[in-house]
Amino acid sequence: MVVFPSAKINLGLHINAKCSDGFHEIETVFYPVYMYSDILEIIPNNRLEYYFQQSGISIESQNGTNLVEKAYLLLQKRYDLPSVDMFLYKSIPVGAGLGGGSSDAAFALKLINSLFNLDLNPALLKEYAAQLGSDCSFFIDNVPAVGKGKGDELLTCSIPQLAGKYLVIVTPDIFISTVEAYKTCRPNKKNSSLSEIISQPLLEWKDILVNDFEKTLFPLYPELQKIKDNLYYHGAIYASLSGSGSSLYGIFKEKPVALDFNEAYFVFQGQL
Repeated sequence: MVVFPSAKINLGLHINAKCSDGFHEIETVFYPVYMYSDILEIIPNNRLEYYFQQSGISIESQNGTNLVEKAYLLLQKRYDLPSVDMFLYKSIPVGAGLGGGSSDAAFALKLINSLFNLDLNPALLKEYAAQLGSDCSFFIDNVPAVGKGKGDELLTCSIPQLAGKYLVIVTPDIFISTVEAYKTCRPNKKNSSLSEIISQPLLEWKDILVNDFEKTLFPLYPELQKIKDNLYYHGAIYASLSGSGSSLYGIFKEKPVALDFNEAYFVFQGQL
């Protein structure tokens, strides 16, 4: 069976507090980008051990550390699953704030659930997903949602302003560790509710919809600010860092032309 784990972007990201366990309390709006995806195939095999192969964008990882493998091993331990062959083709850049690894894990859980008729409901799948990563749970339903807490407290939302708009995602050759990004961030308890902000007209988002990571990451990586400025220069209605970066995206009313980004960047374009 084959599935297509999709990317996501963050519409705003507020870092509201640092918790006693070292994690941070956040608020963000997760928005799926269905047309930007990896490819995952899982099939049963007749061997004693599972097999995992990754291709496409290169990822440096040791055996058993990819989130797809972790998803399989999590369910295998609980439900005594047979061995499988897993093939992952990566199109979504790593360390880019697009949720590619989390999406791979969540889609692996859903695929294994279907493949072996485990009849796990979405709520239970989200519990398993949360054990693999803070934003993995979002990809179980994979619909627009406000995320609070560590990002795993989800409330489905509607954002009709984005219907029919064009999206450009630009990922420079910069890897930003989520752990390192949070170490440099500064919580802001005065942030307004994102649920209220995203209900405003799209033309107003530029002045009110903020990703708090930009405050600390842009000075460390000036190239990110240049990309955001370039998106606005080419006519974006709204542009922002996604998650903790390094990807930035622009939302356009019409399909943009003559984009002049560095050839070394990953650039995705598609209609929402």
